[in-house]
This record gives sequence, structure tokens and C-alpha cells, in this order.
Amino acid sequence: MTYLILGLISSTILNIFLIWYVFKLLTKLLYTSDNLGDLYVTFRLFEDFVISLYQMEAYHGEPIVQELIGKTKLVREELERFEEIYGLTTEVELLEEDLMMNDRNFNEEEEEEA
Repeated sequence: MTYLILGLISSTILNIFLIWYVFKLLTKLLYTSDNLGDLYVTFRLFEDFVISLYQMEAYHGEPIVQELIGKTKLVREELERFEEIYGLTTEVELLEEDLMMNDRNFNEEEEEEA
């Protein structure tokens, strides 16, 4: 009988510890997912900026800017490999819409300045 009580107490303590551990792991995963989503959005905005810079007459055809665009696409592809992780907390479709809206606003601001 004593072994049964000790076994139940040990099992309860172990289960409480495992629940706490899983909670901590999920918290870290969600934190990482959220940060990766923010990184992806920021990088897509940067990529759009570099492409718009390349399309300006002053920089069109510049080999350095062209190489920068190529490197930017490589990094974006690498970030897209982690879509499963940042997709937990970030809606990719909403990100794309936000990027398009920001691009439109940026273009409108440029036209107003010109």
C-alpha cells in the first residue's frame, strides 16, 4: 500500500513538472514564432525598398544594386523556410496585404514629394 501511495505521489509530481515544462516550451516557441514573423515582415519591406530603389533612373542597371537584390532574395527564401514557425502567430496572407498597402502608401508619398 505504501508503494502505491509513493508511486501516485511521484507520478503526480512528475506530471506537474511535465506540464510546467511543456508550458515553458510553448511560451518560447510562440515568442520565437512572433519574432520570426516580425523579421519576415521587416525583411519583405526592405526587399520592396531595394527593388524600388533599383527601379529609379539613377540606380537602374547598377551592378551593386542588382547584386543586393539577388542577395535579398536568397535571404527571403531562407526566411520562408521557417514559415511553419512564424505561421503559428502570424497570418502570412495578412502580411502580404500589409506589405502591399505599405508599398502603395510609400509610392503615394514619393509622388506627393515630386
